[in-house]
Parts: sequence; C-alpha cells; structure tokens
Amino acid sequence: MIRSVDLLYASSGFCVSLLVGMTGVGGGSLMTPLLILVFGIHPATAVGTDLLYAAATKSVGTVVHGFNRSIDWRLVGRLAAGSIPATALTLLALSRSGIDSGMAQGLITAVLSGALAATAAVLMFRKRILALWAARVGALDRRRKAALTVLIGAALGMMVSVSSVGAGALGVTAVMLLYAELPTARIVGSDIAHAVPLTLVAGIGHWTLGSIDWHLLGSLLAGSLPGIVLGSYVSVRVPETVLRATLATMLLLVAGRLVL
Repeated sequence: MIRSVDLLYASSGFCVSLLVGMTGVGGGSLMTPLLILVFGIHPATAVGTDLLYAAATKSVGTVVHGFNRSIDWRLVGRLAAGSIPATALTLLALSRSGIDSGMAQGLITAVLSGALAATAAVLMFRKRILALWAARVGALDRRRKAALTVLIGAALGMMVSVSSVGAGALGVTAVMLLYAELPTARIVGSDIAHAVPLTLVAGIGHWTLGSIDWHLLGSLLAGSLPGIVLGSYVSVRVPETVLRATLATMLLLVAGRLVL
C-alpha cells in the first residue's frame, strides 16, 4: 500500500514537471492544488512540501541559466531584498496564529485560489498587460524601478510563503513591466534564480513550523527530473497558445474548486 502511494506521488511529480517543462509556469500553481484536492494533504503541509520541492527543482534550472549567462544578478538581488524579509515576517505571522489553525488554513486556501486565478489571467492576457503598461506608464527612472522591484519582491515573498504560488508567471510578468529592455530569457532566468532563495527560506520556515512531509517530498522529486526533460522536449512541438489556454482554463477550474 505504501509503495502504491509512493508511486502515485512520483507520478504526480512527473506530470507536474512535464507541464512545467511545456509551459514554463512554476510548479506551485499545479502541485499544491493537486496535493490538497486529490490527495487530501493538509494545506499547510502541501504548501511547505511544495516550497522545498520548488527550491530543489529550480536550483537545477538556475545552474543551467547560469552557464548560459541568462541571469541578471542585480535584478535577483533587488527582488530578494524585498522577498526574504517579507517571507520571514509572513512566516512569523503564520506561527503566531498557528499553522494548523482553521484561520491559517482558510488564509492559505484563499490566497492560493486568488493566486491561481491571477496566474491564469496573466497566462491569457500577458501581451495585453504589457502593451497597456507600455502605453500608459512607459519606462521609469532608475530609482523608481529599483524601489518597485523591491516591492514586487516583497509581494512575491508574502504570496509564495502562504500559497507557494506566484514566483512563476506572476513574477516574470511583473519584472517584464519594469525591465522591458531585458531579453525574455534573461528575465526568466533571473526569476528562476530568485525563486531558489525565496522558496528555500520559505520552505525552511515551514519546516520549523512542522509543515513538511519528507517522504512525500522525496517521492515527488523522484518523478520530477524525467518530467522536466520530456516536457521541455515536447514544448517546441505544441503551439504555445494552446498550452497557455489549456493551463489557464485548468487553473481557473482549480481556483473555483478551492473556494467551493
């Protein structure tokens, strides 16, 4: 029985990593709802375990982007300057309220459903959002750009600490608004690099709160590597618009299911 459950978790890690490789969207928006809705994992445990899962998988991505020189470390530093303190404060608040309390569980579910809906909207309307920002706001001066980057990092830190969602599509889109001059590959690489310390600190914080299932984590990681490889291979053979529309629809359905 234990082995069958392990196989199911490993299969889930494979499937989520497959979709991540195909779409580029962070696994939190897929894995955390799956653990809660399908496997009945407590929301806090699902979030905490997924954070360390994301830290491990995105460390590999950071190494690859580092070799390709597609990381802007100054941008990573600005984001981390906001996200790490915000993560610490959010985890402190969760510890004070009790991570297993009904209030904390309700907060996690509410933030998770909202983050999923926002991610779906960004997947569908990213080009329109970027065009509207360029037309209404345009380029910012260096100081305002740096300050807004820190604020974006803080918002991501709070959101990811509570829901494990936000460091992927939302983070990339927010950075694109401020750094339109940077190549997309460099923005994506920087976002992945920033996600490593963010999810690691948040995951360690959840560990201290007792909301990590290590057996579950190991099973998920066992299936993630082949899934990432296959998804990256398939992604160039399936139209991006089809992938994004499918994933956005799925995220909206999951977000609705969480609040019902």
